[in-house]
Amino acid sequence: MEFNLFRSGNLSFEYPDTWQAENPDTSNNPDCIATLSKGENNLLNIVAFPTETDLERYKEFMETCISDDGGTIFESVFVKKASMDAIRLHGNIKTPQITFDIHTFVFIEQGDIYIFELRTTDYSSKTISEYEDMVDSLKLE
Repeated sequence: MEFNLFRSGNLSFEYPDTWQAENPDTSNNPDCIATLSKGENNLLNIVAFPTETDLERYKEFMETCISDDGGTIFESVFVKKASMDAIRLHGNIKTPQITFDIHTFVFIEQGDIYIFELRTTDYSSKTISEYEDMVDSLKLE
């Protein structure tokens, strides 16, 4: 498997060539800096923007948003990822059109928030492992 390098501003990470970089949907989310897909079942959005919040308050905010949308949270914990403090959240969202899992890592560094959010209907461990590897390769310079 080959790897590509994504770079935007001070953020970079590697992603497998089985994933395709898409044009980020900045009309719906102006803070989106990258969108990657793997088939029709996996969509990864990366957003970054300045913030005054901290990880603890943002964790509560994410949990509330998912619960208010009728989602189920399977895991919401503080972790060390890519040598940084982060939030790892795994949940499930059911809509009339689709049911999907959401996997999120959130980093807050030097007044900026970085969110890696995978929405997937592919529950294979390979897809989740590739996502985890992408986030592990994150570098903020």
